[in-house]
Parts: sequence; structure tokens; C-alpha cells
Amino acid sequence: MSTRTAHVDTFTRDNLPPRDQWPEFRFSLPELRYPPRLNCAAELLDRAVAYGCGPRPALLSPGGSWTYRELLERSNKVARVLTEDLGLVPGNRVLIRSANNPMMAACWLGTVKAGGVAVATMPLLRARELAYIIDKAEIEFALCDHRLNDELALARAQCPRLRSVLRFGDRAPDSLESAMATKPPDFTNVDTAADDVCLIGFTSGTTGVPKGAMHFHRDMLAVCDTYARSILQPSPTDVFCGAPSLAFAYGLGALLLFPLRFRSASLLLEKPTPEALLEAVQQHKATILFAVPILFRTMLPHLPGFDVSSLRACVSAGEHLPVPTFDAWKEATGLSILDGIGSTELLHIFVSSSEATVRPGSTGKPVSGYNVCILDERGRPAPPGGIGRLSVRGPTGCLYLADERQGDYVHNGWNITGDTYRVDEQGYFWYQARTDDMIVTSGNNVSGPEVEAVLSEHPHVAEAAVIGIPDVERGTVIKAVVVLSDGIPASEALARELQEFVKRQIAPYKYPRIVEFALSLPRTETGKLQRYRLRPNPA
Repeated sequence: MSTRTAHVDTFTRDNLPPRDQWPEFRFSLPELRYPPRLNCAAELLDRAVAYGCGPRPALLSPGGSWTYRELLERSNKVARVLTEDLGLVPGNRVLIRSANNPMMAACWLGTVKAGGVAVATMPLLRARELAYIIDKAEIEFALCDHRLNDELALARAQCPRLRSVLRFGDRAPDSLESAMATKPPDFTNVDTAADDVCLIGFTSGTTGVPKGAMHFHRDMLAVCDTYARSILQPSPTDVFCGAPSLAFAYGLGALLLFPLRFRSASLLLEKPTPEALLEAVQQHKATILFAVPILFRTMLPHLPGFDVSSLRACVSAGEHLPVPTFDAWKEATGLSILDGIGSTELLHIFVSSSEATVRPGSTGKPVSGYNVCILDERGRPAPPGGIGRLSVRGPTGCLYLADERQGDYVHNGWNITGDTYRVDEQGYFWYQARTDDMIVTSGNNVSGPEVEAVLSEHPHVAEAAVIGIPDVERGTVIKAVVVLSDGIPASEALARELQEFVKRQIAPYKYPRIVEFALSLPRTETGKLQRYRLRPNPA
């Protein structure tokens, strides 16, 4: 990192991992050779308008559409409010809390234009989860949809560092929009370095403590110029749509970075239910659809009622795509779902099927620009047919924010994703299982130990173990095995009470759909919990 940083607040650069724990970054494609000075928002948005895309639609939503010029002007005004009214300096972190809508996109772009570091959060996160993120990233500023302010207000009471919160969406006198109304539509983008951090994506780990994955300005373009360019091959006539949140790396790329990079349009839905998503595809003639496997499955019964003939590509990620779902979608639409695997640590998809290489059940082949292999227990590349740890090198990689777990993810320059795979003679990668205690359910990553910790706070719970078990509808569901305190009888009513308790404490999608009571939990002689013995057909 010899390039001069634009950050006045050097918190993110100061808290990068030790250099000997960095992954090896590879820029093997000509399009990945970015200049040393780069502001990704300027490249994605200002350049599009400069090239004549100003009148073209950029963002579509049920509330109306924004052109590229309108998005640019609103993003510029957000940047001015942050810098002129709130006092943001380059390098400060900004928490962004919203469902998918055009204002969230403007907040993200405005933050990055101003040299800030965007920290977007899922709408379902509760105060305790928000408070951890605020403290870990030392966040002073927040932009929040007024409908999601309650939990943030509770978190703010615990976080004196968070000194400024602006709400948007209600047009109140003290709202972000009211402040924007006083600003001119231009802004001089901060001259950031290509390797200045512009994003911290928080992801749960096996310990239950979220990890902050930091990404540079150049990373925002790299995922566009690898996965999107080689697999999707977008054009300005495309309309991107889908369900993943912009707070997820998956959704950020799919619904903001990719369409802006290729001068396309993006369709943003706050509540992408199966029917709402299909109706939006029909109404706006969407061409590229992103979802998780469970959503493709739940859309199937509704397909006969909608015209989705405009679609030319359907992408699945977040968890393994079951073959029955692939087959049923193909039969109903004539389209192959392009399965892929990515991670918050690498920002987006690095192994993917393409229209020319799709094989049902396989995740596909390495995305152009990424080197992927299977490492055995000794850290050596496994031969075809061998099973081992999925390992990746490329233009993006894992850089955790001040976290000792960096050494668990990066080994000898390789990003070790925590997934077990095998690769066949033709170079296709086949998913086997997760290698840690992360539960992937309906496309959401859930840390079993985090749910265990919440359950253990209930006065009637002595201890708990949380695992994922196979489920036809969701792929995997969360199951809690609970040991009750002395004298507390097990009952269905208590199981429901524990489920509601978890929902109130952390994001509702993390609650255990199955609660089983037991007299004890399996442990090693040293007292370590043996979760594998609770899973079906233990090895």
C-alpha cells in the first residue's frame, strides 16, 4: 500500500491485518489494472453521466424511477450533507440502514463519493447487533430509513461514539431529504486511492462475533470486471433485479455495482416476495434475476400467473442450489439457473456456472480472473476427485477489520472459504459441505454459537446447542437442542417462548425453527461441545 491515502481518518488502514496475513492479490486480466487514484462511485456514476447516460433510467422501484443524472445529483447532495453539515472527513465510517430503495443507493454512493466508508446493515438487525457493529467500526454517522429507526435508537443509547443520525423517507424538517434540499447538485469527489477502504461488510463467524470484511475502491470494480463481465455479459439494455439486500455483498454487486458499471438499470424492491418479484419482472421487463435457491423454489408455483419471458439470465448464490430446483425452473421457464459461490470476504462470486458450462448440481468453474483449487489436509492441491477446502486467489480477498481470525481465513496467500468441495476431471467444482459451524439457511448465514449465546440468556435455559439440519423447502433449517434449568419442565409452550425470545434479541431469521429438549449435551473430555453428534447420521 504505497499509494498515498486520501483518508484523514486512517482508522481502516490502521486496522488492516498484518501484511504477512494478507491474501495474494492477482490482477491477471487487462481490465483489472486500475490507476492508483480511483473513486469507485465517480467511476460508476459520474463517468456514466459524462458518457451521455444522464437521461437513461438507473434505478426503478414501485415509487418511481431515477435517471442516471437524478441519481448522480442526489448522491452528490448526500455527500454534501455528510461533509458540510455533519462534518464527515475522508475515512470516517457511515452506517446505512434501509431496505432496498433508491435512497439507500444514493446514501451508499454519496458516502463513497465523500471518501467515507460505507457500512450497510440488514433491516432485520436488532439493537445489540447494531451496537456491536457501531463499536467495532467506530462509527460516528448513520443514515437510516425512518421506519427502521427504533432499533438504531436503542443501539445509539449504548454507543456514545455515534453522534449524528439522519433519517430519510419521512420528509420531516430534520430529515436527510430536507438537508439535501438546501444543497446544489454538484460535488467534487474525494481523490481516493484505489486501495483506500470504501466498504466494511459484517458477516457472522463461527464464534458468533461478527467479522468486518474491508474492501477497497478497486474491489468494487473488480467484481464487475470479472464475474459480471465474463458470466453475465451485461449491456445498457439490461434490467437487473432480485431479492438480495444491498447490505449483503451479493446484493450490492447484483443490484448496484453491476448495473452501474455496464450502464444498465436496476429494479429495487423493499419486499421481494415471490409474487412481488415476479410481478416486477413482468412490469419492468427485467432481464437478469438474482435470488437464493429457496426463492427460486417458492416462485415456481406462481410462475403461471406472470410473463417472465424478458428474463435471459437467472443467478443463484448464498447456498448450494439443489438439482430438483434447477430442473423445475428449467422446465417452467426454459432457463438454466446459473449457480455460483461467493463470500463477503471476497465481495462476490468467484466460482460460477455459465450458460455454456452449466451442469446441474455443480457450482461451475472459476470465474475469469480468479484462481481456485481444492487443498487437502496438508495444504496441497487435491487431485481431480479429491475432497478438500475450497481455496481462492484473485483481485479481491479477505482483509478483516482488527480480527485475529484473519489467520483462519488466509493461508499462504489463499483465501480458505470454509467450504468443502471436490473438483472433477473437467474442472467443475462440486459442493460437499461447510467446514465450520456456520448454518446457511434460505441464503442467510447464521452463526450457531451466536444463537446459542442468546438462548443461554433465557432464565430457563442451562445450555444450548444449535445446528443446521437438512430441509426440503429451505435446504437447511436451524435446530436448537436445549438443556433446561433444574426444575423447569419441557413443553411446546416453552419451545415457542424460546423461539420468540430469540426473535426479539437478534434478527428473526436466526431463530430456531425446531426446538428439542435434552437432559445433556455431548461434550469432549475437555468440555468442548460436539455439535456433530447432534446432526443426522453422525460420522
